[in-house]
Amino acid sequence: MSTSFVKPDFDRNIVGITAAMAEEMGCPTGKSSIPSLAKELQKGYKNVVFLILDGLGTHPMEVNLPKESFLSGNVKEVLTTVFPSTTACATTSFLTGQYPMEHGWLGWSLYFEEIKKSVDLFPETESSTRIPIEKGFVKKNLPAVPFYKGCKERRVSLVVPKYWDGDDENRYEWEDFEGLLAHIENICKQDGKQFIYAYFDQPDGVMHRFGVTSPEAKACIQTIDRGLEKLFSRLEDTLLIISADHGQVDVEENIELFCDAELFSMLSAPPYLDSRATAFRVKKGCKNKFRKYFADNYGKDFELVPPEKLIRENFFGGNFAGKHAALLGDYIAIAKTDKVMLHHALSHHFLGHHASLTAGEMLVPLIFIGKK
Repeated sequence: MSTSFVKPDFDRNIVGITAAMAEEMGCPTGKSSIPSLAKELQKGYKNVVFLILDGLGTHPMEVNLPKESFLSGNVKEVLTTVFPSTTACATTSFLTGQYPMEHGWLGWSLYFEEIKKSVDLFPETESSTRIPIEKGFVKKNLPAVPFYKGCKERRVSLVVPKYWDGDDENRYEWEDFEGLLAHIENICKQDGKQFIYAYFDQPDGVMHRFGVTSPEAKACIQTIDRGLEKLFSRLEDTLLIISADHGQVDVEENIELFCDAELFSMLSAPPYLDSRATAFRVKKGCKNKFRKYFADNYGKDFELVPPEKLIRENFFGGNFAGKHAALLGDYIAIAKTDKVMLHHALSHHFLGHHASLTAGEMLVPLIFIGKK
């Protein structure tokens, strides 16, 4: 494995954030919690707010925020995210308190043998065409139960974007950042002990479009920072916990993998998973040829690793090959440089991306600040 890769540390991992909150709420996950956060939660705040800022890993923060900013100034620890370092995998770990190998949401897209299709999990569409598949197929095959289901210690509210599917009780939908902040503030004013699970899809979207080091990313991140500082100044008896699902790095080149007819001739299914952590299913009798071809043509930028090696070395949590291991195919190509593999003609040509094991993608902040 590349010496530049950051392996998920499940003693200092985003799964531990959920574990700490779940313990305080009386619904423990059985995973190792982050001691500093667990200790802070013992102070008995009326309101506990957990906010996921999509893409705001430590690298985008360091590039775009001064050290004295609200967010940077309240970083308590730097943690690892899960692998692949991508939203479907990481937010599901936050939501369920489970390792990726347990919940199975292992990437943006997965190949399902029973329907012979690669599916983008969140929108439930066929990856290469974006045509919708059977509604509910993903949730039926990969059920993800929130850790707070059945919790009696606090009233649980969700503050999520309108496009998120779901019929959760106490669901508040935002249209923009100001709407998200307003919902959080209003819920905190309600009687009784509150737990708020909130998600904002930026700065990920802006960084995808313009890059991590762009003026647009800086403006977005600084706006988020100022907004949260103002929000916290108006809250009482509240612990505000903030983290990210992953970071991002600037993209040097988007490789149109779908144009490589020779590589595709050796595959039994189209490439899938994620653009910087690509899974391959290889035809019987072609593995030796595939490995050599890949090394000759892509080995400089991507490390080809059998999933069983990653499972054995605990990259997916738990150090076991659960029922979801087969979803990972025969090989995973992990980006070593700032290049991206495009799996099909409809793949996005992004200027910032994530999903690999580099520090810029794997390291995320644990931010918390309380006011009694």
